[in-house]
Amino acid sequence: MNLSNEISLDKFMNPKVHFIGIGGAGMSGIARIMLAKGFTVSGSDKSDSPVLKSLSALGAKIYIGHAADNIKDCQLVVVSSAILENNPELLLAQSKGIQVTARAQALAWLMSDLTSIAVAGTHGKTTTTAMLTVALQSAGVDPSFAIGGTINTAGTNAHNGSGSIFVAEADESDGSFLAYKPSGAIITNVELDHVDHFADEEAVFKVFEQFINSIKQDGFLIACGDDLGVQKLLSRVDRKDLRVILYGEGSSNDFKIDRIHLAPKTSVATVSSTGRKIGELNLVVVGKHNLLNALAAFAAGVALSISEEKLLAGLKSFTGTRRRFELKGEVSGIKVIDDYGHHPTEISVTLTAAKNLAQGGKVIVVFQPHRYSRTAAFASEFSAALSEADFTYLLEVYAASEAPIPGISALNISKGMDSSRVTFEPSMPKVVEEVSKRAKSGDVILTLGAGDVSSLGEPILQAIANL
Repeated sequence: MNLSNEISLDKFMNPKVHFIGIGGAGMSGIARIMLAKGFTVSGSDKSDSPVLKSLSALGAKIYIGHAADNIKDCQLVVVSSAILENNPELLLAQSKGIQVTARAQALAWLMSDLTSIAVAGTHGKTTTTAMLTVALQSAGVDPSFAIGGTINTAGTNAHNGSGSIFVAEADESDGSFLAYKPSGAIITNVELDHVDHFADEEAVFKVFEQFINSIKQDGFLIACGDDLGVQKLLSRVDRKDLRVILYGEGSSNDFKIDRIHLAPKTSVATVSSTGRKIGELNLVVVGKHNLLNALAAFAAGVALSISEEKLLAGLKSFTGTRRRFELKGEVSGIKVIDDYGHHPTEISVTLTAAKNLAQGGKVIVVFQPHRYSRTAAFASEFSAALSEADFTYLLEVYAASEAPIPGISALNISKGMDSSRVTFEPSMPKVVEEVSKRAKSGDVILTLGAGDVSSLGEPILQAIANL
């Protein structure tokens, strides 16, 4: 796909930008910011969604389905990484000589004149980006932001702020985050994922090393000093100009949390820096992983010269993002939680939080593996992680953009689990029926995965209510 690395729209009074695949989390956020900047925005996607309705209400021209006629005299076409090279809109744009660019490059252009903070890592980047955004907003900074998930309090995933700071989630899945060249960055952790793009762990480390080297001269890097992947990564980087700030529980970190208390619905820790107690980190989101995410956001805020007191107050006001341990509802004493976790490490962390929330009740999981390649690479790790639940319903693999791999299905995961505690059931309606009957008061039902398993929360709650 022939894409432009340079975007030049300055000569146009009211630039017209068309998005192919506008409904995606990253694409919709960029479109939202461009609309706020006064650009004329149009876009297409394969099916309608609340995201598209929201963009339409803001003034975007939305097309359902991809067709060459959808492109109307635009100066720039932004393409989602999920779009194939034979897309009719893409082909027409290329034949007409219209500037075509990737999502990441468009976001990099929006960030280029601001103090930009890119939040990267295999896990936790959406939540950490949102935490930093909310903390800065609470401090009165009004940052621009683009996040791969919706902030609960804001009800949006992007905003064109009036301040000089731009906070962006930096997705490593296809290496496109190298386009950002931020003023500063956060790396939460590093391990192998996105095996459809990365051949092995070494390929992941190489792209993260390039990402660190893409940070602007005299910039800063906030990194989790406890993470073995981060430790290995930093040993490969030699930049004397870069200010590296470590966070975590270990004594060698620049920012540290201790005296951790994890309640069913809150998380608390003491924050200190080089022996100096700063204050209490009080969160209304659960899990030690979220305390670490918040500490990363806090450290980034300090690096941006924001008041420590205001940052802690802002983090206390953070109520989460959609699809990250999101309470969908409670019926008959049974809580239904939805979570985006789709990697074994994420699943293990999420189940720890769910068991703490259940307080002795059972944790029942409905898991939908995401991508055949990930299922093939991590089948045994999925089996081990899911075995921490009291019972698991396995849906069939959500393919995303992948073709099926012969011999790979959710059954590969179930084979490594206790057969009395797992059921492979590809029928969503059947799973809704069975899980609603199995759960008792005090139990937690967790719908888990990056596909359309998230749609099951409401039907499960309704099924329980109808019993």
